[in-house]
Amino acid sequence: MKKLSVLLLLVFVQAFAQTEDEKQLRSIYDAALKDGKAYPWLNYLSNQIGGRLSGSVQAQQAVDYTKAQMDSLGLDRVWLQPVMVPKWVRGTPEFAYLETAPGVTSNVPICALGGSIATYGRGVKANVIEVQSIEELATLGKEKISGKIVFFNRPMDPKLVNTFEAYSGAVDQRGRGAAEAGKYEALGVIVRSMNLRLDDYPHAGGMSYGDTPESERVPAAAISTNGADLLSATLRLNPETKFFFKLNCKQLEEVQSYNVIGEIKGSTHPDEIMVIGGHLDSWDLGDGSHDDGAGCVQSMEALRIFKKIGYKPKRTIRVVLFMNEENGLRGGLKYAEIAKNKNENHVFALESDSGGFTPRGFSFNASEANLKQAQSWKSIFEPYNIHMFVKGYAGADIGPLKNDQIVMAGLRPDSQRYFDHHHAENDTFEHVNRRELEQGAAAMTSLLYLFDKYGIVPSDKK
Repeated sequence: MKKLSVLLLLVFVQAFAQTEDEKQLRSIYDAALKDGKAYPWLNYLSNQIGGRLSGSVQAQQAVDYTKAQMDSLGLDRVWLQPVMVPKWVRGTPEFAYLETAPGVTSNVPICALGGSIATYGRGVKANVIEVQSIEELATLGKEKISGKIVFFNRPMDPKLVNTFEAYSGAVDQRGRGAAEAGKYEALGVIVRSMNLRLDDYPHAGGMSYGDTPESERVPAAAISTNGADLLSATLRLNPETKFFFKLNCKQLEEVQSYNVIGEIKGSTHPDEIMVIGGHLDSWDLGDGSHDDGAGCVQSMEALRIFKKIGYKPKRTIRVVLFMNEENGLRGGLKYAEIAKNKNENHVFALESDSGGFTPRGFSFNASEANLKQAQSWKSIFEPYNIHMFVKGYAGADIGPLKNDQIVMAGLRPDSQRYFDHHHAENDTFEHVNRRELEQGAAAMTSLLYLFDKYGIVPSDKK
């Protein structure tokens, strides 16, 4: 009889806690959907400031604006964390064309890849060799590559439902293609844009020369998917087709920028820090609304919601808007370095860097025990169409914080449209849906609330 009474008491306590959590999530969603600030904040970032390439005037304007907004929320502390960042500039617009015969040309859309050198003189014009992979370069050898432009044309795999998996399977061409092609004396590199859709937008992104000497570096550009298909088809009909492109980019000296940080101090465990964030920098072709203005304003909104509903967290909740994720990860590395030097105890980190689309759930880089704890909350997320609680990648900027104890999570929106806009001219405010953005902010705030209330499961517990 005594055991039965204890069991009934436990069931009652669990049911009561569940009811309380359901009420708290409802209040979080109400605050986000009724009078949320994420959308107007993003409107200003996107339409008044615009693209925020690291080291640019716009990046500094974004720092000033987001700090001012966090100052207005009545947080316990808001500050700027200095970080040195690279300053690469695109210069005047790029230009390219195909030449099938002397004087017979067709213009195609391209953009310089971030970190590329400029083309020499009036531009580069040469025959083209099309390849599907970096490994194919070794098969062809210097004899077939020297003096030509290498055209990497492996598309993202359309069969993969997870578009980030498709991206990962193709992006090595963009990141390492120029460094590898230069070893075979190529004159330049053209890479198919990382995009599942056929359109005329070239997609930027970072690339690296590694340890290639400056004298051996070759210029690299992305070509739109329509342009890539045109080039490939033309080469099949006329292998002697020439390609011309002109880039005007330049790498300047590093400059100082900042991570923007705000926090609410924990009421009972102030030394346990929970981070939520996104990256404030973006590429310069669009205004960076999805990548990653959305993640920044969603993270700021989490603290605003807690203040709005009067929730006093047990642990310190800290928003970090990281600088320079796109072409260096300097902000994430600097934040982790300072946290380590101060011996700060980070127990949880949540990143939003997958666009402002409809949230589907979260992926976790955490122990099985903490994954199971998160999965136990699925039922209270179901009314909000949140169903994914899976093991997986969390985020680039929070990655340097990784240790054996911390729980790392990434917001997972529906990804099918993300790469239509990723790093391209059409990553703009009008492509962000207000309701989807606000629901993402509410989902993130809800996960923060639950991990703050129940804590993380220590690594020594199964």
